[in-house]
Amino acid sequence: MAPLGALAWPVIFLTFPVLVWLLDGAGSGGRRGIGAAAAIGWWFGFGYFLTGLWWIGVAFLVDADKFGWLLPVAVAGLPAGLALFTAAGTALARALWVPGPARVLALAVGLTAAEWLRGHVLTGLPWNSFGYALASDLRLAQTASLGGLWSLTFLAVALGALPAVLADAPRDTRHPWRWVGLGALVLAAMFVFGAVRLATTPVGTVEGVRLRLMQPNLPQDVKFRYAAKDEVVAHYLKLSDLAASPPSGAPVTHLIWPESAFPFFLSREPAVLAKIADHLPPGTVLITGAARAEERPDKGPRRYDVYNSVQIVDSDGAIIATADKVHLVPFGEYLPFQATLESLGLEQLTRVQGGFSAGTRRRALEVPGAPPTLPLICFEIVFPGAPAADLPKDAPRPGWMLNLTNDGWFGDTSGPHQHLAQARLRAIEEGMPVVRAANTGISGVVDPLGRMRAQINLGREGIVDADLPRPVTPPPYARLADAIPLTLWLGALAIVIFARRVRGSVSTAKLQQRQC
Repeated sequence: MAPLGALAWPVIFLTFPVLVWLLDGAGSGGRRGIGAAAAIGWWFGFGYFLTGLWWIGVAFLVDADKFGWLLPVAVAGLPAGLALFTAAGTALARALWVPGPARVLALAVGLTAAEWLRGHVLTGLPWNSFGYALASDLRLAQTASLGGLWSLTFLAVALGALPAVLADAPRDTRHPWRWVGLGALVLAAMFVFGAVRLATTPVGTVEGVRLRLMQPNLPQDVKFRYAAKDEVVAHYLKLSDLAASPPSGAPVTHLIWPESAFPFFLSREPAVLAKIADHLPPGTVLITGAARAEERPDKGPRRYDVYNSVQIVDSDGAIIATADKVHLVPFGEYLPFQATLESLGLEQLTRVQGGFSAGTRRRALEVPGAPPTLPLICFEIVFPGAPAADLPKDAPRPGWMLNLTNDGWFGDTSGPHQHLAQARLRAIEEGMPVVRAANTGISGVVDPLGRMRAQINLGREGIVDADLPRPVTPPPYARLADAIPLTLWLGALAIVIFARRVRGSVSTAKLQQRQC
């Protein structure tokens, strides 16, 4: 996984074969070893998620007096829970197990199903799905334009596990090198397809649109402290000063600030809106993350809902458009059984009383002077197919995806790098650029082929100006969603079932011959 994936992704050709051999040995555990296979899968998943998601614990040190005690629970508890999906995947694989090359497909079928479930059950968390290993190389990542993350996940497991057949007995696998060679041909075809797509797909830019992304790199204890509101706003305005000559020489038309930019409700601070209006030249708009409150007299003691939102402010200081976050972060933005846990003294990391409320429906935002954009706040960008999942069928396709985030929770760790890697894959899947503004890295503009056109690195304060890339023709995944990976999965399942029946028929025939 990022940031090491570009060099380290071939490790899958070592780790998945070992998993195959462990599952081979599980067959001696009775009842075809399904229980033993589940245990193997749990430990495999626990180690994988522990080393890949340890950085989540850093968020609990931001307010260490309040949340520090939860750090070991988060660092070990989340991987332990996610590993249950891996355990289910290896159990399913073992239930389908058949000696020979077909068991590699059985493993791919089981783990791909488990990873899909991990991305959907209990609101879902597909973070670091196995397919991102192949997405570490931009040429291999182009395969996602055909079948998305779930096809890459299937291919990562199947191709990674295929060297296991080199240790097979001749009675189980004849000419094992041929199977490995077949896998090498599939991988080579993916490389060629990606290289050709990158070289031959033209990507233009939207005329008359010039973006300025501002990355403030504020410490979390400052960013969310109301007493520091004047300091925060002054820092933003000074850093993104549009009165100064733009580095590019081209006038900036759209200024973009990150998620939850303010320690207050922007709509309730007319003085701040006036300062923003003074800062914006005529015709220029600000797109920013901001919490907003909506009065709800019917709710009793808590008379308002709080939303994590994207808001557009025009040069007159008026908020002209708003979109609310739909997919909230459990324990970060809300607590399951909120009222009950709050009564016990627990809080989510954002410490908003009652937690954030979720938006009812994801929708495109009309942006003055630019194509409509699809706002995806924070980790909403990590869900394959999410960019179009909630949009009306007859709605026009947005021209770009806007990802405002606050990765400052996780410091200088691998987390922000992994978040960016997933945003880049969404661009490839949808054939749509991603514009990303973060509090502290990694901000930038991703074109619809996943290439970084502009970037501010992790832990840096600054601005970057960039043109807005145009989307490309919607690729197959953008049009068909999960139909292609589902077809791939069902085809592999059919091959495994067929191989089991053939082997069963052969075993029955040999037994009858011995009896005769």
